[in-house]
Amino acid sequence: MELVKKKIHMDRISSRAGTQVVLEEDVNISDNKPDASYLLNSKGEIIMEEIRAGENVVNLRGRLVVSILYLTDMEGTCASMEAVIPFEERVNMEGVSNGDLILTDWTIEDLTVGMINSRKISVQAVASFGLEMEEHVEQDAAVDIYHEEPLEYRKRTYPIVQLVLQKKDIFRLKEEMELSGNLPNVFQTIWHHISFDHVEFKALEEKISIQGEMRAFFLYEGEGDNDRTLWYENTVPFSGIIECHGCRENMIPDIRYSLGQCNVEVRQDFDGEERVFCVEPVLDLDIHLYEEENMEVLSDIYGVDKEIEALTTEVQLKSLLLSGSGKCKIAEHAKIQNTEMPMYQLIHSEGEIQIEEQAVVENGIAITGTMTVTTLYLCSSRSIYATKNMMPFQYVIEAENITPTSIFKLHHSIEQLTVTMLDSDELDVKAALQFKVIVFAVQKSNLITDIKVEELDLNKLSELPGMVIYIAGQGDTLWDIGKRYYVPIAQLKEVNELVTEDIKAGDKILVVKGSI
Repeated sequence: MELVKKKIHMDRISSRAGTQVVLEEDVNISDNKPDASYLLNSKGEIIMEEIRAGENVVNLRGRLVVSILYLTDMEGTCASMEAVIPFEERVNMEGVSNGDLILTDWTIEDLTVGMINSRKISVQAVASFGLEMEEHVEQDAAVDIYHEEPLEYRKRTYPIVQLVLQKKDIFRLKEEMELSGNLPNVFQTIWHHISFDHVEFKALEEKISIQGEMRAFFLYEGEGDNDRTLWYENTVPFSGIIECHGCRENMIPDIRYSLGQCNVEVRQDFDGEERVFCVEPVLDLDIHLYEEENMEVLSDIYGVDKEIEALTTEVQLKSLLLSGSGKCKIAEHAKIQNTEMPMYQLIHSEGEIQIEEQAVVENGIAITGTMTVTTLYLCSSRSIYATKNMMPFQYVIEAENITPTSIFKLHHSIEQLTVTMLDSDELDVKAALQFKVIVFAVQKSNLITDIKVEELDLNKLSELPGMVIYIAGQGDTLWDIGKRYYVPIAQLKEVNELVTEDIKAGDKILVVKGSI
């Protein structure tokens, strides 16, 4: 006899670690930049240059790049600069070794930018890093058995989800946006902010489709416009294809994206005037593709004229509990920070989500965090100012039957942000936060991986009665009785004139050893 085996492809996190890095530096404004009189906005980005595993340690090397927008000492004009702070950190991580692939997430927990004087800026930041070592495991499972000898076997169906493909990739995008007719030509770009909304992925044959919206905001110095700072904002839909060998329709994509390199240039229109913003962003993709299957495996075996022992291995099987999304709405009134600079006209608003806690609760995942909204506005003196408001939120995304042992991955984005003026010092903020989640249920199961076949123990067999009436106890099955007495199930059903295998406690089952 021979087992028919099938491989189950599983992924699991075998090791986790985390660390926080404090970064601070005083940065001089370069000589070709004007003096600073007021800081308007700042945004930080972690650029990783190396993630290298050693023996029980991971080396992180990269740099924090902080873009700073400030008001110059010339009325109504803005300028920008960059501060670059390199870092290198060793993180203890039990179980890793040279060459292991380490999945790394990072977030800037706190970024504080302040003016020391008109030529020097202080930057302080706390960056948090989460590290995971993901193992890809192949486990053999017996799904059938070839046999000539009489034996009995049972099968069980497991709804499982298997990791079919995991890789990193990029998606390049190129969009051109032309200034509207009432705006002057571009002399130079001062500041830009690129973000993505409503991004959706779909698995197709040998490829993945992507679609969404790209939002772009630009501050620029107008040509021949007395050096006045102007602005332009636009939202464009995009779609594309990512080649992905091994991808099939109906696979479940779990894809995390982030904005990587982004080139912004000003190009000439058909009339030779500098009026076209060309944006070429690169989305960094972390791709996991899963596939659901109802896998039928052997769950038990016994022999009739041979002693057959099923050898098992305990494994953790994952099944898909939920792949969905939820929306949290925020609606608040917010006061501007500097009431001495009242609002005359809104220019631009952008938001950022900071997740502080996520935990499994009854039938859901509780999320606690803060949305920070930065708003640029024009005051009555035609100068640009900024205000920053923090809005806490709590939300529970529904996940029926989730338990503390379940595994979940959560992605968040700001799907919609609308900021309007109520009066010169108050804003009305409305936002829709989207949370996408994939949840896996995990169960420990003993899978048959081999069998041990021996001749029957004649002494043991002789001790069994040739005929007996067995009174079924609570939880007894016909399978249990047949296995105990080495009798085929079909024979038990025939002798007892049973149509099904269903029995209940107290039933009297006639067992006759040997064929009838």
